[in-house]
Amino acid sequence: MTEEFKLRVFTEPQQGATYDDLLRVARTAEAAGYDAFFRSDHYLKMGSVTGEPGPTDAWVTLAGLARETSRLRLGTLMTAGTFRLPGPLAISVAQVDQMSGGRVELGLGSGWYGDEHTAYGIPFPSLKERFDRYAEQLQIITGLWATPPGETFGFEGSYYTLADSPALPKPVQSPRPPVLIGGTGKKRTPELAARFADEFNLPFVDLDTAVTQYERVSAACSAIGRDPGEIVRSAALVLCVGKDEAEIARRAEAIGREVPELRANGLAGTPDEIVDKIGTWRERTGITRLYLQVLDLSDLDHLELVASAVAPQL
Repeated sequence: MTEEFKLRVFTEPQQGATYDDLLRVARTAEAAGYDAFFRSDHYLKMGSVTGEPGPTDAWVTLAGLARETSRLRLGTLMTAGTFRLPGPLAISVAQVDQMSGGRVELGLGSGWYGDEHTAYGIPFPSLKERFDRYAEQLQIITGLWATPPGETFGFEGSYYTLADSPALPKPVQSPRPPVLIGGTGKKRTPELAARFADEFNLPFVDLDTAVTQYERVSAACSAIGRDPGEIVRSAALVLCVGKDEAEIARRAEAIGREVPELRANGLAGTPDEIVDKIGTWRERTGITRLYLQVLDLSDLDHLELVASAVAPQL
């Protein structure tokens, strides 16, 4: 059975957004029929924007949205493993899963943005250590969730040790909330995805890069005897859609980008152009979910245009 193709909204609140801004976007997305609302997990702006009024915490945000939405899936692309200890993160995600009635997904990465760690006093180890810790974090979080009620969980690694953990609370979703892994690393990323991922996401890459990386993940699955078809394939691309060239140009200017660059590297153009580009991605990569990176969170008409003029053609 082929999974239905799903459009998801992906926001970057570190660029400057309040919780209320995100709530408006999430409610608009839910009313318009999108499958999910995801957000980045960053504490510092990127590029020339001011970032004001400052960052919002990803899991605090999702906890609030869990109570103020009813259908949307909710998740992170990606929570940084450097930000939170694995045990408390498993607790937070399980709690938000309960608060949402089982609508949460955990995107987890190793962490990469050094400046935000410096800005807020977060340790930032070497890349090798971050990945070593990341592998242990995935083992711990999935292990805690998989521990049967009444039993305890233990783990002894190079960086984390858990003893006699009651492995509570349990998430609503069974066997667990979906775990998303992503990135273009050639060896360790595909290996970790094969072991732990329910979904593999590629953000802001070209088609050829995507095809090659999905093939690496499939090969890593086959190497450990896992069916590669068990892992959902998804991608994230920046969104800039308009009914005509003037509207496309206005939306590109609002996010500080050029239309030709967006057409080449993102999802920019008229609704029909977007449908064609998504069709090419689906045909070549087999993705069944697409995360639309929405950078102007005040432009709710943008979301509604895609929902009314693009989604029905998919």
